Amino acid sequence: MADRTQAHKSKLETVEPLGKRVLIRKDEDKKVTKGGIELPDSIEIPTITGRVVAVSALIDNDDDYPVKQYDRVLFNPKNAIPVEFDADNCLYVVPIDDVVAVFRKTEAS
Repeated sequence: MADRTQAHKSKLETVEPLGKRVLIRKDEDKKVTKGGIELPDSIEIPTITGRVVAVSALIDNDDDYPVKQYDRVLFNPKNAIPVEFDADNCLYVVPIDDVVAVFRKTEAS
C-alpha cells in the first residue's frame, strides 16, 4: 500500500491545451526601458512575450500554424487564461489567434 501511495505522489501534473490553443510561460515584466525609464507596476502593455510550453494536438498537426514548443512568441493577453500552478510560473492558455508573432533566429549569409 505504501508503494502505491509513493508512486501516486511522484506523478507530475501537466497542462495540455485543447482546441486551437497554446500554453505560454510569460516572460518577466520589464521594470526599466532600454533608455533607463522606470515603468510603474500598473502599466498595461497590450502585447507581451513568452515561451511556448505546450501546443494542442490541433495546432501541432496543422501546417497553417508555425508555432512549436519552446518558440518565443509575442501574444495579446486579452483572451489569455491564467493557469495557477505555483507562484513562480506565469502560465497562460492562449488562443492561437492571439499569438501575433514568433521570434526566429536566421543565419547571416
